[in-house]
This record gives sequence, structure tokens and C-alpha cells, in this order.
Amino acid sequence: MQAVAAKQDLKTIFENQRANSQRMAATTAAERRERIKRLETYLTNEGNRNRLVEALRADFGKPEVETLTSEVGIVLTHARYARKRLAGWMKARKVATPISLIGTTSYIRYEPKGQALIISPWNYPVNLSMYPLVCAIAAGCTVVLKPSEVTTHTSTYLSDMISELYPIEEVAVVLGEADVSQELTSMPFNHIFFTGSPAVGKKVMAAAAKNLASVTLELGGKSPCIVDETANLNQVVERIVWAKHFNCGQTCVAPDYLLVHESQKEKLIGKYREAIENFYGADPRKSNDYARVASDKHHSHLCTLLDDALDKGAKVLLGGQRDADARYIAPTLVSELSDDAQLLHQEVFGPIMPLVTYRDLDEAIAFINARPNPLTLYVMSRSRTNTERILNRTSAGGSSINELLLGYANPGLPFGGVNNSGIGKSFGHHGFLEFSNERSVLRRRFLDLKMVYPPYPEKKVKFVRWLHRKL
Repeated sequence: MQAVAAKQDLKTIFENQRANSQRMAATTAAERRERIKRLETYLTNEGNRNRLVEALRADFGKPEVETLTSEVGIVLTHARYARKRLAGWMKARKVATPISLIGTTSYIRYEPKGQALIISPWNYPVNLSMYPLVCAIAAGCTVVLKPSEVTTHTSTYLSDMISELYPIEEVAVVLGEADVSQELTSMPFNHIFFTGSPAVGKKVMAAAAKNLASVTLELGGKSPCIVDETANLNQVVERIVWAKHFNCGQTCVAPDYLLVHESQKEKLIGKYREAIENFYGADPRKSNDYARVASDKHHSHLCTLLDDALDKGAKVLLGGQRDADARYIAPTLVSELSDDAQLLHQEVFGPIMPLVTYRDLDEAIAFINARPNPLTLYVMSRSRTNTERILNRTSAGGSSINELLLGYANPGLPFGGVNNSGIGKSFGHHGFLEFSNERSVLRRRFLDLKMVYPPYPEKKVKFVRWLHRKL
């Protein structure tokens, strides 16, 4: 088994990958495609898929359909997308030459940053480990992967898979607690790709700064979902309920709270209740299609957020049931929250949906802008004017109109946040660039710059003045 955690072993892996980084940098597009193809072959094997389904069910009761779509399916999509386009991504790109540099050509070469560290979270432990790995392999980097200690069964699965597919000097999996992550981030990796909370992201960035390592931080935040007065509730409420409770709400791009035009509130509540029953039955606790909270710690945190809101006068419109032993929280809709309720300030990351009403769109926009920039902003509207107004006056890593989550499924779109919700972009070509150094190259082909070499007689001054007028 490949996974290690001892400090001496970590140093050995790091040094072996450093020694191998130049060889990896010299790999061809065909060689990198073959390495990516290994992942696809492994994940499309029925026995391997079945073991993954069981691992995720053991970790937090994740239904098979959710595993196959959000873990296996997403990774296969990214892998195939990268393989088909990798040769084009790797080609040097010529850029225009200004008149002042006549006689030269300029282009950009793409070289791997070198040694990469990927620290992945527990909520989508395969998806959020493997798609950055695909990007790193595409760029020609060596990789150390540190999966979450929360989802132990799936982390073991990842370790077994990677040890079967790659030599340790190319890709290594390291298991362990938070102290292992701290040890790894203290090492002089060339690039660190971290997915997790803004609080931990700040620590990763501080550690990376000591080695001047570049970072990609995929964080989170409170992603709003605006439901305006024109929204077709017969269509959008089911989409909202699905997106909120997929993976038991433990999704960084899940709608974190609803901003609903006051004229739509009562109908939306009825549709929300109806959708919950259609998806999970009268008692979601009995449903095999509803996942559980991944850890006791996170379950306790969610209960604390809900209790804080209730203590401050909030009302549960549906749900609210909990079972700590089973790490269960029912799909819950909460309204009439006070301004200081933590449900309106902390990312929920669970099956609790705060509902806030507004009277005019300016009020909703101001509510969003009073908080850090979200990872995703959702707009449910049939009004192009309202939609454009929201997009023009807010900032978010990404946005979807009348749909939720699916922007994450398109590798052609850049994925990432803004400030508190993340730094850097990934997916597809954007992910390839995150793990690459864009090296500028200028080549002299003819002529030279003697006309601007000293000394500077009047004729040279006149030439430079003329040249400035032509720029």
C-alpha cells in the first residue's frame, strides 16, 4: 500500500519526486494522455466502481446514483475532455509583435510548474481529488495527494487506486490527520491546490507564501439563490430542492440561502414541501436516497447553527428533525431569521435552507453585496432585465440562470471563486494553465536595435519620436 504519513517518508517522497520532475516535464502529449487514460480505465471497471460505491456509502451513506454521477461521472468527463485537447494545449502559442519590435517573433511555451500538492476535502472525496490530478498530469507535474481523514474508506480506496496506477515518484497518496497536511504545506512544493473552507485556505496560503509557492484555493461561501417575481415555481423549486439536498447539502456550489420575492413565498413553501416528499418520502430518514452528514463534528456544527437561529426567533417551515447517532438532519426550511443569525453569515454546508424575502431587486442585491463574494450565484427568473441587472451588480465565481449545480459539470467553463470564495481557476484548459508556467519567449529573426543604441545623436531622437507616433 502506497499511503504514508511519517515525516521521514514524506521527505523521501518529496525528494524522489523532485528528482523525477524533469523527466515528467519532458513527457509528450501521448504519454500524458496515456496516464490520464489509466484513471478512466480504472473507474469504468465494474468491480472498482462497486467498491467505490460501497466506500462512500460506508463513509456517509451516499446513494449509488449520486456517487456515479458526481464522483465517477464528473471525473470521467474531465479526463476525456483533457485527453482530447491536450496536444493543442501543450503547443506553443504565437503572439502579435508590435512595430517597435519588428524583426522579432514572440510566443508562449507551456511548461509544468513542477511538484504539485493536492489537498482534497471530504464532501466529494474522489471528484475533488481526481479532477485536479487530471489537470496536474496534463501539465506534466508530479503530485502528492492528501485526501481527507474524515472519509476514511474512500481515502483508502484512493490510495489503493493510485498505487496501482502510478509509481510513487510520479503520484503519491499520503494519508493522515491535519498535522500531515501542515507538514506537507511546509515543504517547498511549486504549486498547492487546496479545496476546503476559507478559514483553512488562509492557513494554506500563509504556508505557501513561506516558499513562494503558487496556490489554487477552491473555497466556498454563501451562494445565494434569487427567486424573483417572474420565476416559474413549477419548474425551479424542484431544481432548488435537488441541488440543496444532493449529497445532503454538503456541496460547495449548493444554494446556501434563498432570496425570494415576497409575492412568491407562500407558493414556494408549498412546492418545496411537495418536492421533498416526492424525492425522499414522508420521512426522509427512511429513504435510501438521502445521504447523511459526513462527521459527528459537522453534524454538531449544523445543529448549533439551527439552534442559534431558533433562539433568535426563526421559524422552521418544514423539517428540523435530527438524530446525532445516525448523523441525520432532515431537509429543513427556515424563515424569519434575525439579521445576526449565524445561518445568514456562515456557510451552511448541509440540508438547512434559510429563506429571506425581499420587496424589490435592489434590496436583494444589497443583501448579497453585504457579504463576501460567493462561489456561485443562482438566479431563478424569466426576466432578462432582472437577470442582467443581478449579474451586472454582483460578483461571483460563477452563475447559473434557472438551473443549479450543472455549471460545475462543464469542463469548458472556468471554475473558482472570488477572494473569500477562492483564488485561481480550474477545469479543462484553465486547470492545465493553473499547473503550468506560461513561459514567454522572444526570438530575433532579422534587423536589430542599433538605431536606439547609444550614443543618441539628433537623428536617433527623431527616429524614436517618429516610432512613438506609430505605436
